[in-house]
Parts: sequence; structure tokens; C-alpha cells
Amino acid sequence: MNTHELIVHFTTVFVLCYFVLLNGGYLLLNFLSMISLRRRSQEIILDDLPQVYSALEPPISVLVPAFNEEATIAASVRSMLQLSYSEMEIIVINDGSADGTLEVLKQEFGLQAFPEAYRIQIETKPVRGFYRSTRYPNLRVIDKTNGGKADSLNAGINASRYPLFCGVDADSILQRDSLQRLVKPFLTDSTVVATGGTVRVANGCEVRGGYLTRIGLPRNVWALFQVVEYLRAFLFGRLGWSVINGMLIISGAFGLFRKDAVLAAGGYKPKTIGEDMELVVRMHRLLREKQQPYRIDFIPDPVCWTEAPEDKATLRNQRIRWQRGLSESLSANWGLMFSRRGGVPGWLAFPFMLLFEWMGPLVELGGYIFMVFAWYFGWVSWEAFAVFLFVAIGLGILLSASGLLLEEMSFHIYPKPRQLLVLALVVIAENFGYRQLNTWWRLVGLYRWATQGEASWGAMTRKGSWQRKV
Repeated sequence: MNTHELIVHFTTVFVLCYFVLLNGGYLLLNFLSMISLRRRSQEIILDDLPQVYSALEPPISVLVPAFNEEATIAASVRSMLQLSYSEMEIIVINDGSADGTLEVLKQEFGLQAFPEAYRIQIETKPVRGFYRSTRYPNLRVIDKTNGGKADSLNAGINASRYPLFCGVDADSILQRDSLQRLVKPFLTDSTVVATGGTVRVANGCEVRGGYLTRIGLPRNVWALFQVVEYLRAFLFGRLGWSVINGMLIISGAFGLFRKDAVLAAGGYKPKTIGEDMELVVRMHRLLREKQQPYRIDFIPDPVCWTEAPEDKATLRNQRIRWQRGLSESLSANWGLMFSRRGGVPGWLAFPFMLLFEWMGPLVELGGYIFMVFAWYFGWVSWEAFAVFLFVAIGLGILLSASGLLLEEMSFHIYPKPRQLLVLALVVIAENFGYRQLNTWWRLVGLYRWATQGEASWGAMTRKGSWQRKV
């Protein structure tokens, strides 16, 4: 075997092994998720019974950072006002919006300026004013200078009064019992410091007065692809890691935290794009360094519905930001990986994220390009190329199909046969172009992080089509 054949052979074996390990890892997480969902199915009967509040549930501050959200902010706040929970407050943080976000809030909820004591526990951009709703006593609004999402959440933590806080994106709609389900781990285990809930795509649904009245699928193909992505990411990506206490990310769209644990970790990092993941990874690192027992859980059924991008440019920018956020989160917490006290997060979750999520775009795209060229020029046999297609495309379809299967077996959110048929077709179609395009965008995000280009929260085009259907 000459040098050229040796290089081709080594590269082929490396690419095949990489894709086998990637998909094998996710299949293992899928298996863990199935076990967790099976256990949970035995508790669902009790969950469906009418809930009685003991008045001993810990009160919760719901923090809603808002930047240019005039299209969706009113419906989102209404959905939070109708949450079924014994004691809570809602704090909307207007992060220097350039549109009419603050005016919409003033008009919809009868805000009045109300100076109040503001205890600065984490430094933030200056706060310009405080408002209180004349119609809803538990609704307050902070108006501050633009500083990004992390800075807004820190300002909300400073203003919050309760021991638990729930960060919710301003374009999101929560189901009525979301908080009471999300808080359960805190009631049964005193070591729980954070819980995350499932986020689903709201495009195609209908909202009336803050209530989700109809669940539907989007007609836009970009949003449709994301429905399957979210199922896969939440139902076994996060649930699987949660089973072994190795979950490194709680979505910024919907997560519940113990305030003292977050303050001890220093709050959110203002200059980080992926502030949600960075905080969770940092909490793992610091709590393990202190040898403090803790759990970070994922609860699959508290559902937060959020608007997904419906155009290619917005989706591309979102994915680039996510990859940059992932890069920042991992690179800022190298100390967790393979540390003496790292446990599952340091010895399994962190290396997995590093190899398959962070460096993944580079290896995956390189693998696709190499195998296509190698097959075209006859460097590898058709059999070897077919094996590559199976592990790269076939197992990808299997993973997406398992996410859909888990959803259907456990929650049955999309009950119509036509909806399931559409999702089944999307499961197949997304593997022929969409996933590869997504990988390219992630590679761009990796490149921009490496070249340290300008980073910002950025604006996403909101249509709020689901809330106009009233």
C-alpha cells in the first residue's frame, strides 16, 4: 500500500468511525430518554388530576428580557399572567428596544412609573426606570440601557424578590401548568439548582388572549424543519443527559434556577452570546470544585412555545450565534473537562459536546467532501461509500424518527394522522440538504468565534403570525 492509499484508507476509517460514534452516542442518549419517559409515564396519571396548592411552593420570579419584541410581547406577557401557580411575579426587562416594545407594554397593561429600591447584586447597564402595572399587581417592567440578553437577565435577578427565577424569552407562550411542573424537582430534592423544560415551535399554532388554543404545524418549510429539530434536541438530546446529571444546557427560552446558586456563580456573563449554556456549564464546574451535591434536571412535558425563524437569513444568523455561544461556553470552562472532580459532566458530557457539537461541523463537512471526492475519483469502493451514506444519512434519519416516535408515544402533541405524515416526511427530507446546510452555518459560527468577530445578542425578525389569528 503506497502513501496515497494509506492516507485515503486512514481518512476513510476516521470519517466512518466519527459518524458511527456521533450517531451511536445519540442513540445511547435516546435509550436513556426512553427509560426516563417510561418511568415518567407512570406518574402522568397523578399529574393529570386537579392540583391543590399547599401554599408552601417556593414563589417564582418570571424574568422576560425583551429587545425589539413589539410584535409578540403583549401575547407573551398575557400567557405568563395566566400561568397557574400559587405565588409569582413577572418582570419584563426592556433592554433598550429601538421599536415600540415599551409603548406596547404601557398601553396593554396600564403601566405607571413607580420608583423602587433596586439592590444591585450583579453589575448591569444603567436602569432608566421602573414601571408597575395598574391592572396586574404582580407585573413590573424595567427599562434599561441596551446591554444584551445576559445583562437583562442580571438586571431581572437584581430586581427579583423570590428565591427561584424562571427566564423566559419574550417571543414565547407558556402552557398554564408549566411552572408547577417545572418546580417539582425543587420540591422533592433539595440539591436541585436548575431545571429546564421542553421548547416547541409555535409557528402554525393559534393563540387567543395569551392562551394556546390550537396546536398546528407551520406551512413554512424552514419552520417545519425546525419542528423535527426541536423534538430531537429536547426529547433525547437533553433528557438523555439529564438522566445521568450531565446536561450542559438549559434553553434560555425556558429554565428555572435557584437564585442563590446563580448569584454564587456570578450571574450571567454579559459579553457571552450563549449565556444560557455558559451559565449551566459554569455552575457544573464551580459546584463540582466545591464538592457540593447538586442536580440539574430536565422535565420533558412543561412546554414553552416559541416562534422559529421562517426565512433563511434569520435562521442562518440564529445558528451562527448558537455555534458561537457553544464555543464561548466550552472555551470559558476548560477546567471542567477531565477534572478530578468532573464526574459525568467533565468526563462524558463536556468531551462529547467538544468532539461532536463544537468540532462537529469541521469534521462532518470535511467527511462529506472527502467521501464524495474519494468515490468520484475511485479512491474508495462503492461499498465503502454506501457504508458512509448509511452511517451519515441512514442513522440520521433513524435518530430523527426516534425523536418523533418518543414524542408520539409520550405526549401525542400532534394528534392528526396528516400531521404525523408530514413530520415523517420531514424526518427524511431534512437529511438531504437541510442538515448539511445547518452544518455549514455552524462552521461559519465556529470560524467567527475563532476570529473573534463582533458578537451581539442580535435581532430576530418576529412575525407573531400565531397571535394574529384571534
